[in-house]
Amino acid sequence: MAKITNPFIVIGKIDPEYFCDRVTESARLIKSVTNGNNLVIISPRRMGKTGLIQFCYDKPEISKEYYTFFLDILHTSSLREFTYLLGKEIYETLLPRSRKMVNLFVRTIKSISGKFGFDPVYNLPTFNIELGDIERPEYTLDEIFQYLEQADKPCIVAIDEFQQIAKYPEKNIEALLRTHIQKLGNGQFIFAGSERHMMQEMFMSAARPFYHSADILELKAIAPEIYVSFVVEHFKKRHRHIDETDVEKVYALFKGHTYYIQKTFNEAFADTPEGEECTTTVIRNAIRNMTASNDTIFREILSNIPEKQKTLLYAIAREGEATGITSAAFIKRHSLASASSVQAATKKLLEKDLITEINKVYSVTDKLFAMWINAMYGEEKTI
Repeated sequence: MAKITNPFIVIGKIDPEYFCDRVTESARLIKSVTNGNNLVIISPRRMGKTGLIQFCYDKPEISKEYYTFFLDILHTSSLREFTYLLGKEIYETLLPRSRKMVNLFVRTIKSISGKFGFDPVYNLPTFNIELGDIERPEYTLDEIFQYLEQADKPCIVAIDEFQQIAKYPEKNIEALLRTHIQKLGNGQFIFAGSERHMMQEMFMSAARPFYHSADILELKAIAPEIYVSFVVEHFKKRHRHIDETDVEKVYALFKGHTYYIQKTFNEAFADTPEGEECTTTVIRNAIRNMTASNDTIFREILSNIPEKQKTLLYAIAREGEATGITSAAFIKRHSLASASSVQAATKKLLEKDLITEINKVYSVTDKLFAMWINAMYGEEKTI
């Protein structure tokens, strides 16, 4: 008996059959990079940036014509780490695709070429380099860009959580990367980021090196009518039923946040036998399980937040979408200290990406975290 595939994929590559919408966004991405432009993608974390990029990478107009690379730099904290990750991604991506390009990589990256190992079975060098082997990251980075310039196909490099480079201790990293990217004639870059205020500052401020250097794509929630239809149809194809109203409630609960909607229905689908209905109770249990599995992580986050920031975070979570947060009414309603302390706390919470601001409307960035906070204080929100 053939195994039933869970259509609500939350980890790894998503086949086109299970990829919901993003028709306009994928067309925009492909058009930008194939016409010689760089692209900035701004969206909340887990809204589907990675899935969109990988989906477009698999399209024939890109997969057949370009070398494609993807690196997530959220965990990096220095230029050395960035350079190491970029070099490793390029090498390991090309290894199964082009022996010629692998050998060229070793010849070009002279600053670390002596550190490569060798696989006698496949007669190829191996990237068993340690982070500490990159002694002069600026020089190695220059060699990597020289290599990209010499590649026998144009290259597309996607860097996720790109705002992280602004937090590196080294000075002028943005200017250094901008210079390399500007000179590169054989490749385009996709800069994806989830810290909206930082990404906007980097690419829209005339004082910053990346000002007006790329097209801007803001990734928003998939339209509810499209998402609802997607969910209902995939249940139906696998001989299960789910009520449209319940799907709409989940969409509204997570404000269209792709990951948590997918995760909810991934679990709810798994708990619905063939021929039966996915009930409201099944969906609620899926949401509660998801919240419970993140309990330790959320407690750890709160343990590292000072009290005044925490109090403001709770207030924003309770309101869902908060406006006028420095007003006397808001401060009184949530027993906050003062307008000046709210301003200071807001700045810190934005820097930590714990809250998001769009047109003076503030919300907790992670929608499940907001739900968990409310549940902690007896205001659980569910469908």
